[in-house]
Amino acid sequence: MSRKLLKLKGAFDLRPWYQRNDYLGWIMRAKRDATKVRRLQQMLDELRAGDAYMNMAWRPRR
Repeated sequence: MSRKLLKLKGAFDLRPWYQRNDYLGWIMRAKRDATKVRRLQQMLDELRAGDAYMNMAWRPRR
């Protein structure tokens, strides 16, 4: 696995369980493949940035 993917996987794993569950359900409920891809890309962008959760501001607890 590439370093970038491992970093995103780590960012995903650090999110609270409810956020991981919300993201996966939200992506899987999309009817069109194009919508699934768009939602997946949004999730990945938010994980990269680290300051958003489903288009809402989010800060991890330290």
